[in-house]
Amino acid sequence: MQYLRVQRASSRSDIFPKLVGMQKSMRANHFAVFRIAGAGLPNKRKLVCELDNWGSSASENINVMIEAFGEMLIHHIDVSLLPMSWSGPEGGRAAETAADEPSPLIRHIDDLHRMPYGGIAFPVRLGAVGNGYVAFSGAGLDLSSDTVIDQHVRSCQIMMDLLALDERRAVPSESLSEREIACLQLAGDGQISEEIAEKLGLSVHTVNAYLGSATIKLDSVNRIQAIAKAIRLGYIQ
Repeated sequence: MQYLRVQRASSRSDIFPKLVGMQKSMRANHFAVFRIAGAGLPNKRKLVCELDNWGSSASENINVMIEAFGEMLIHHIDVSLLPMSWSGPEGGRAAETAADEPSPLIRHIDDLHRMPYGGIAFPVRLGAVGNGYVAFSGAGLDLSSDTVIDQHVRSCQIMMDLLALDERRAVPSESLSEREIACLQLAGDGQISEEIAEKLGLSVHTVNAYLGSATIKLDSVNRIQAIAKAIRLGYIQ
């Protein structure tokens, strides 16, 4: 039986076109991806820009954004996963519904007009590491409820791709074998070693050996962690 790997970005250059596509669908001018660095260190967490297309003004605008409400964004992700939007100096707030009423899916930041345009930041929380925001700015963003939900899902995929790339660099060069992937996939589907052995025509001892070697290769402490990491890295679904 063949198991297909989930298609994940193989480099950051694969992520950029996805962000451009999201930008166009929202009618945004720019995007930026922020990660929260310093996790686990009290008062040391900060936003770090990983990717952006703000051109020559990138550093200035990103620094303005971080200074304006970086601490607010860091605190917000601890307590809520609602996207946060803001207005530009002349309003610039996107039409959130047909009646231009505030959407219950968005928390609006009031009285923060240091950014040249309005914008929205989608929070993504992936655990101890990988947390951050995918942000878009523009004078007329499409923030309808359907768009917000769709772009939030896409933002999660972007952050998962970045986390997977980070973890892939830390994984030993020896890749998983087809048998190891097959055993992990079935274990991830909730099957125990005896069931996996019967399905693959192997002994229980051999199945456990494959799961054990895969766990070591993925630098995991147990089978559950190995399955979670294999999913993030795109080995299994």
